[in-house]
Amino acid sequence: MPTVTALRGERPGRIAVELDGAPWRVVPIDVAARVGLTEGRALDRTALRLLRRELRRAEALTVAADALRRRDLPARRLAERLERAAVAPAAAEESLEVLARAGLLDDARFARARAQALAERGHGDAAIRHDLEQQGVAGEPVEAALEDLEPELVRARRLVERRGPGAKTARYLVSKGFAPEAVDHSLGADFANDP
Repeated sequence: MPTVTALRGERPGRIAVELDGAPWRVVPIDVAARVGLTEGRALDRTALRLLRRELRRAEALTVAADALRRRDLPARRLAERLERAAVAPAAAEESLEVLARAGLLDDARFARARAQALAERGHGDAAIRHDLEQQGVAGEPVEAALEDLEPELVRARRLVERRGPGAKTARYLVSKGFAPEAVDHSLGADFANDP
């Protein structure tokens, strides 16, 4: 049975493990601590299984944290990234739960921020709802995000003021996902009289 003969600090947060006097592998320090890797410890099957499970967990958290470091993501998108990275399903699920408990993964926060960004770029509620659903967010977080926005009619009127009333602006508003009522009301009497 192989025995840990040395543990040496490697790059930050990692430790090099020697088995029977030969270099074996480099593992995260927290994994080594959870598994109980110490000099003189024999690595039986149980210890190796535990090490493998802890390494999968650490890998899943690393992949997820790297993805979230770049930008906020909803749970479904992060799960897809973990799947593409070939992270074991159990480790991926556990990572998602850990990140959600820590507040780093929050579909409601993502929905609010994404809805606000899309509204600022001139999108209507239907387009925002569609985008959020495509991102993997549905139900209450979407509805709450839409309720937090400035009313769709106010946003449509602002676009009409900037672009001017007319059929071209009406088509633009419809293409941006504004409701027909918001389009009609924002264009008002000027549009009704427009040839």
